[in-house]
Amino acid sequence: MREVLIITEPEKAKVLSEETRFRILQLLKERPMTINELSEALGKDRTTVYRHVKMLENAGLIEELDSDGNERIYTRVARLFLIKADLDESVEEFRQAYLQVEVEKLVQILEKAGAKIKDREKLKQLTKAVLNEIELNSQPIIKRVSQAEVDLTEVELFHLLNILVFLQSCELCEKAKEVKKLVEF
Repeated sequence: MREVLIITEPEKAKVLSEETRFRILQLLKERPMTINELSEALGKDRTTVYRHVKMLENAGLIEELDSDGNERIYTRVARLFLIKADLDESVEEFRQAYLQVEVEKLVQILEKAGAKIKDREKLKQLTKAVLNEIELNSQPIIKRVSQAEVDLTEVELFHLLNILVFLQSCELCEKAKEVKKLVEF
């Protein structure tokens, strides 16, 4: 299993934009599973789960790891997926919804760490705008890394993303100042 898979093809990103398939990938992050196990965890019938698993497998996002009698055991092809596909309407819709969820998680992390947030909604708006801008501006570089077929580790991906943020830091200074006014440790 690879550590990181960068998804730049819109077709693969569209496969992930369906909620059941996204949930299957989340479950497989915990451990490899059979269709029966996935079906039970998702509360969906085996036929439906099988169809979604096959779409994920055909997209190269999961693979058969082993079998247990008649049951096949599936796993992810990578521990982390970085979705940086060229945008079309369905991919952008998924990206925006996912971004909204992640922004909420980030604000919760700050709150759990003891940060005092003066205006939660304003902070969420700014955070989403900053993340969106960073993602969009990073697309060309991420795509080139993907096309070069560089096999990144999780740490290398972390550093690559940090440098991409750093490259855009001057453009984001005003927003950073606004966020600093909203968050107090």
